[in-house]
Amino acid sequence: QVQLVEFGGGLVQAGGSLRLSCAASGSIFSINTMGWYRQAPGKQRELVATITSGDSTNYADSVKGRWTISRDNAKNTVYLQMNSLKPEDTAVYYCRALVRTSALVRYEYLYWGQGTQVTVSS
Repeated sequence: QVQLVEFGGGLVQAGGSLRLSCAASGSIFSINTMGWYRQAPGKQRELVATITSGDSTNYADSVKGRWTISRDNAKNTVYLQMNSLKPEDTAVYYCRALVRTSALVRYEYLYWGQGTQVTVSS
C-alpha cells in the first residue's frame, strides 16, 4: 500500500504565496508522474500541474507563469510553489502519483492524497 500526505495548505491574502508538498510512502519501487489537482466548491476536480520522473512539466493555463511544480525523487516528494495567489485559486488541493510498487510487477497504480485546503482572501 502507498500513502500520499499533503502539507502546506492554509489561508493567505491575494498576491501571497504558499508552498504545498506531498510525500509518498509505503511499498514504492518507482514513481512515474506526480501531480496536483484541485477542486473548488461546486466544481469538478481539475488538473493544476504534473511532473514526470524525467522532470517534464505540464500546467493548467490558469496557473502558468505563477506556479512551479518540482519533485525530489530521493524523498518521493512533489512540491507546488504557488505565487501571486488569487481568490479563484481557493480549493482543496490533491496530490496524485502513479506508482510502481514492485520490481516484479510492471503495472502502475494510481494513488491520491487526502487533500489540503487553500483559501485565498481578497
